[in-house]
Amino acid sequence: MQASPAFAAAALVLFCAGASAQNQTPGLWEHSVTIKSQNGEMEKAMADMQKQMASMPPEQRKQMEQMMASRGVGVGPKGSTSRVCVSKEEAARQIGPQMGEGDCTQQVVQRSAGTMKMKWECAGRNPSSGEGEVTFKSDKAYTGHAVVTSTVKGKPETMTIEQSGQWIAADCGAVKPRSPAKP
Repeated sequence: MQASPAFAAAALVLFCAGASAQNQTPGLWEHSVTIKSQNGEMEKAMADMQKQMASMPPEQRKQMEQMMASRGVGVGPKGSTSRVCVSKEEAARQIGPQMGEGDCTQQVVQRSAGTMKMKWECAGRNPSSGEGEVTFKSDKAYTGHAVVTSTVKGKPETMTIEQSGQWIAADCGAVKPRSPAKP
């Protein structure tokens, strides 16, 4: 099985979407992710996507940007952002990240007042595994680092993720709460 660079980027955004789960304020969160791949494929795919967006007719580009924004996703030269709604129930559960599509399991391997370390493994169409650590600056901000191993174009690939997140507002607006992660 192999993951495309675009799928890998989407799956990795999900890491940041759940990373601030320890002692976080419910509401709308914005997560920023920068990915560095071992072979540069991820960065090339992101640059290609930005070029394609830039070459679209203005109306089509606006429509694409609005569609992405309606899903809470943005892509810029330094990485991607996503907006996620964290419910009161989810914040109270203090769960770790939900990774990728398919059959994923995760484990919090260490938790302290300001840090959560976790491991995960996803089977299925796009298998991957990884380890990450999140440092909570407060209940409204965090930073994190993860290393993910997957298969891209039939070859093993290791990607490094740097992330950060911040609370935006108590009201999530049109952004719906995400589905819970499997323990």
